[in-house]
Parts: sequence; C-alpha cells; structure tokens
Amino acid sequence: MPTYEFKGRRYETSAPISGERRAHSIAAVANSLRRDQIMPIQIVERRAPSRTWLRGGVRAKALALFTRQFAVMLGAGLPLLECLSILTEQQQGRPFRTCLGKVHDDVESGSALADAMRRHPAIFDSLFVNMIAAEEISGTLDAILDRLLVYLEKREKMQKAIFSASIYPAVVAVTALVIVFVIMTWVIPVFSTLFQGLNAPLPLPKLVLIKLSDLTGKLGGVGVLSAVLLVTGTGLSYRTKPGRNVIDRALLEMPFLGTVLKKLILARFSRTLSTLLSSGLAILEALDITARTVGNRSVEAMILGGRDEVEKGKNWRLPFSG
Repeated sequence: MPTYEFKGRRYETSAPISGERRAHSIAAVANSLRRDQIMPIQIVERRAPSRTWLRGGVRAKALALFTRQFAVMLGAGLPLLECLSILTEQQQGRPFRTCLGKVHDDVESGSALADAMRRHPAIFDSLFVNMIAAEEISGTLDAILDRLLVYLEKREKMQKAIFSASIYPAVVAVTALVIVFVIMTWVIPVFSTLFQGLNAPLPLPKLVLIKLSDLTGKLGGVGVLSAVLLVTGTGLSYRTKPGRNVIDRALLEMPFLGTVLKKLILARFSRTLSTLLSSGLAILEALDITARTVGNRSVEAMILGGRDEVEKGKNWRLPFSG
C-alpha cells in the first residue's frame, strides 16, 4: 500500500496541518482526511528512490549479507535488539551503519521492526518492509528473512547477468560508430581528392559515399551536439512523471529490446509476487507492492488496474504474459 504526503487545513480552526497516510489511492486519502475534519490542499505519493545496485549509499550485496547474518542470528536464538546492535557494529559503510543504528534505537523505544525500517525507504524498500511486517502476524522472522535473502540473491544475479550480457553489444556498437565517423570524416575525403584529380567518372555507390562524407564533415559537430542534447533531454524528461510514462511505454514497443524488457519484467513480477504471497501477504497488498517494483510505469499501471479487477472478483493477467 503506497504512502501519501498531504497538506491541509482543519475545518474548525483553519490551522495548517501536514503529514503522511497510507491508502490505496489519492481519493482514499482525501476521504480519510475529510472524515477527520481536514480539508485536503495537496496530496502527493511518496516514492522511494529507485536504486538497485546502490540504495541510499548501500550496495545490494551489503543488504543481502545483512539479511543472511540477521536470519542466522535470529535462528540461533539471539534477541532482536542484540542482533541489530551486533550488525550495526559490523557495518563498514557509514550510511548503512547509521541507518541500522537508528533502526535499533527505534525498536528499543518500542517501535515495530517494520515501522523502524519503513523510515528508511532508500535502503529498505516496500517489498523488504512489508515482508518484515508479515512476520508480525506469522511470528517467523527468520523464515521471512530466508525468503528475502533468496529473492535478493536472485535479483542481484539477474542484474549482473543483464549487465554482463549488455557490455559486449554496447562496446561493439560504440566502437562501430566511432570507426564509421572517423572513416567518413578523415579517410573518405582523402580518396575524394584523389578521385577528383583523376577526372574519371565514378560509380554511383562511390559518389553517394563521398557526398555522405562531405555531409558528415560539415554537420559532424552539429550531429555530436544534437546527440548529446538528445541524451540529456531524454534523461531529464525521464525524471518527470509524464516523460517517464511516455519513455517506458515506448521501450515496451521497441523491436527486440521491447521483447527482452517484457520478459525481464515478467520474471521480476512473478518472483516478487511469489515471494510476497509465500510470506503471508494478501493478494491485493502483494499486487500493490509488486507494481512498484517492476521498474516500468506503463506496466505498473497495468498491474494496478489488474489489482482493481481482482478486488472485484475478476480474473486478470499481464497482457504480455502469454
């Protein structure tokens, strides 16, 4: 279930008030505020930063190691606070050590572990926190952590595989573009001068190549600048909600890349939903969390729409799941 930040005014005193509430939608938050005699002025969804390799200065590998050690300590019968204290002292990275120290203090003050972790969304995402919250119902924290560990290790393994598989084609493509640019800018003009000195008629393919070389020489700087501006503009627009919606939708429709991306999203969706359901979460809440972990706004909207269908008792599946 997402968290929304709100600003409003009390009906009786007109005093400003702000805070956070968890609900299924903005409309649900607004209704909740009105029931509490608060006039909503602004309601926005709070989203955790989407980092995979690096989460708030914490490597994914460090988070997986923490989860493994936490599960082993709890399984050995150590008290929760003692586990957190030991793990805090063992952390070498300052951001993670500081975060665990705050979690330890909050738990010591009486907060639930899930609530203490929820205050650090850059490190503990909604999946992690809600699986910990499921432990409060089932009472099997070590088993929940084992499931989380399997999920984190599989996710890291998949990310490494994707990164390794994309390095070679990326290097080949960049190298090919550089070679073509060098040939068209410096090599072809030499041959063009030579052919002009011979005063001999040239076949059409060579004439086209020479014309393209001349055009590249004249517009080479403009082309490079345009490419830089295009990449920068795309990156900036991706940070906005409308821009990311358009780009994510376009990525799914691209030939070959779209097919690969859909398979990766389907694998992540299946793995995340399976992990949440096996941890005891209800299907509707599991779909809420899964939607926000797929990494594509267009697919996220599909899943949230499917959640509403499931809530009405209808059957649903991802459109590209086969």
